[in-house]
Amino acid sequence: MTTPKPGPTIPFIRTDRHGNVIVDIQVVPNAAKTQVDGLYGEQGAIALKVRLNAPPVDGKANEALLKWLAGQLGIPRRSLEVVRGQTSRRKQLSMSAEIAAKADWHQLTRHITCHPAAGATSNATK
Repeated sequence: MTTPKPGPTIPFIRTDRHGNVIVDIQVVPNAAKTQVDGLYGEQGAIALKVRLNAPPVDGKANEALLKWLAGQLGIPRRSLEVVRGQTSRRKQLSMSAEIAAKADWHQLTRHITCHPAAGATSNATK
């Protein structure tokens, strides 16, 4: 399996200058259920929108997000790290390229259609 490439199929991931894979996430805390809710943002700055069943208090939402995402991707929790946005709804998570190559990205992308144009969001985000 190869490392996922950013682009029309997975617009919320990219590779940093060290070769790690960055996943851009927009979190909606205090949801009834943790689940993907489409894409969020403008072309060039797209994030995966995740409704999170956790309060944004004392790092609980971050830990719940990391645990949930690791489970969805089928990777160890310890392989994910919040590198930006610890106290923000917009977060950047990092993992090694080796781990990203082993991840099951289909679990996150199966309900998302391509981001058709700048400024558009998927139906799930409206």
